[in-house]
Amino acid sequence: MTQVKTVTLDVRIIPPWERHPKIFEIFDGLDVGEALVIINDHDPRPLRYQFMMEREGQFDWKSEEKSPREWIATIKRLKR
Repeated sequence: MTQVKTVTLDVRIIPPWERHPKIFEIFDGLDVGEALVIINDHDPRPLRYQFMMEREGQFDWKSEEKSPREWIATIKRLKR
């Protein structure tokens, strides 16, 4: 069984204006079936909307609030 690559990125340590470009850069480098896990300090809903506009049909999104200052979003690449 082949292990699927998952990249984890804690964006809490990245300046806010650099976060979305970095996330899209990593996502665009993923192969189909691979995933990007983002750790954020707020609900990443605006990022999800941006993905819906710019990468429609290319991803699956799951997010979960772990605590008021920690959200985990898993973005899986479905197609290129």
